[in-house]
Amino acid sequence: MTFASLGLSDSLLRAVSEQGYDTPSPVQREAIPAVLAGRDVMAAAQTGTGKTAGFTLPLLQQLSGGERAKSNCIRALVLTPTRELAAQVADAVATYGQHLSLRSAVVFGGVKINPQMQKLRGGVDVLVATPGRLLDLYNQNAIKFSQLEILVLDEADRMLDMGFIRDIRKILALLPKHRQNMLFSATFSNEIRRMAGSILHDPVQIEVSPRNAAAKSVKQSVFEVDKTSKTALLSFLVGSNNWQQVLVFTRTKHGANRLTQKLERDGIKAAAIHGNKSQGARTKALAQFKSGVVRVLVATDIAARGIDIDQLPHVVNFELPNVPEDYVHRIGRTGRAGAEGEAISLVSADEAKLLQGIETLIQQRLPRETEVGFEPKHPVPLTEPRKGGPRAPKKPKKPKIHHEGHSAESKHRGAARGGQGGAERTSKPKRARPQQRSGQPRRSGPAR
Repeated sequence: MTFASLGLSDSLLRAVSEQGYDTPSPVQREAIPAVLAGRDVMAAAQTGTGKTAGFTLPLLQQLSGGERAKSNCIRALVLTPTRELAAQVADAVATYGQHLSLRSAVVFGGVKINPQMQKLRGGVDVLVATPGRLLDLYNQNAIKFSQLEILVLDEADRMLDMGFIRDIRKILALLPKHRQNMLFSATFSNEIRRMAGSILHDPVQIEVSPRNAAAKSVKQSVFEVDKTSKTALLSFLVGSNNWQQVLVFTRTKHGANRLTQKLERDGIKAAAIHGNKSQGARTKALAQFKSGVVRVLVATDIAARGIDIDQLPHVVNFELPNVPEDYVHRIGRTGRAGAEGEAISLVSADEAKLLQGIETLIQQRLPRETEVGFEPKHPVPLTEPRKGGPRAPKKPKKPKIHHEGHSAESKHRGAARGGQGGAERTSKPKRARPQQRSGQPRRSGPAR
């Protein structure tokens, strides 16, 4: 099967060909015809499966024959959880739509809002946005939804994890009832299905790969090491193997900063990317990593969403994630589009339960290694994947998750409203009074 057989226009086929693609991926084969037929789509697709083109290409074709967007209006809205993913999707829209006379824009927090408002004045056919900044723009009368035809929720599972559900409900209340909807998620959890039920109408359901499975082209392994020796081992692996491009994951923002400083002291050019960094610093770090100026990019899970690097050879888990599903997302940054990749986890004895949770999720035992000179004084206990798959995950505490996903945007939201937005967000009681609970439609309506 080729892209030409999916019903795409000559302009889009030309753009696809210029990017060197000729055969659609499984998610593209199923999603593109469904969207072109006007159907709502609910797709479970891991990172690296081509899902962005799966909704971008048919979305552009659907818009190409309609009326242009009027001043401050948009015709298609793509919501993403992070700035990096928003920028990635916006690049895809611009790339595939280069031979069409459509206008696109991207908006997210952490940068000045005025240039974004000016971009919207002429009308935009495709807008890629993070939820917080979109509401900021709406509250300042910079955006109108009267012409909206298509809504896409990308990485919906991560938006729920990051606490965006209230913002999403506010946005949905502002949109026209008659529209085409697409929802893309790594998994079809119960929360995702409930969200889909309130948004999608008779959707085509697509699940193209085994749930919570890593790409077969990724070689996975565990290096047993004491916690105090992890940094030295990482420096040794990078130097002795002459790795030139390594994405390293830490659990915390402060941990990312500390590791970056230690790598720099070892003579390895490194940069950190996380929610406390300004958008300019994050963009610069990612650009330097892609160009080879920086050899090691140290990232937290949320900041890494949207990092799309062709043929990234190495991913290292400096610390195992607290949530097993995040392991699959992390190592999915390598081995993309069938390319080979390597995923290494540096595991200490106190992470044995986290390792078992990951092995239970992926239903396989990860091979273990030790490096000469770094043998652990405290060996990692043997682990056995639990039969029957993983237990139901505990709901993460909102305050912990909310910070990195919202920090820059919520701060900016307060500044954009003269400081009142931030005050409203912090002054709301944690427990709503009974009369507030019964008035839920008022809470989920248009933001004031």
